[in-house]
Amino acid sequence: MALACPFCRENRAKEEPIVLANGSCYFLNSADPVLRCSGMIIPFRHVTTPFELTVEEWSDTFDLLAGAKVYLDKAKPHGYNIGWNVGEMGGQTVQHVRLHIIGRFADEPLAGHGIRHHLKQASNRRP
Repeated sequence: MALACPFCRENRAKEEPIVLANGSCYFLNSADPVLRCSGMIIPFRHVTTPFELTVEEWSDTFDLLAGAKVYLDKAKPHGYNIGWNVGEMGGQTVQHVRLHIIGRFADEPLAGHGIRHHLKQASNRRP
């Protein structure tokens, strides 16, 4: 367990409040000024990737996903992106796994572009 990890439960006392929780994970609403209708589902146990989650943690993540949708639906998004960033090259910046849930709106500049949009650009082709 990484004591300095911002997503480990014992380090969350002064951070944004937990919105939903169950036996093995919790949901945080995002404070990001751009992604205002978004959040993360985070296991209490310190693990780096979703490949390390137990069956119980996967089940609890799925259950919280349904609850997070109900919570985020209050903002009336027109769609959602849901995904994991795994490893440095996958965009993971903190080595504690979390499932991102992002509400999407028709009036966004990137409306209609999914998670893979920027990855599919010709400029991203490997040499």
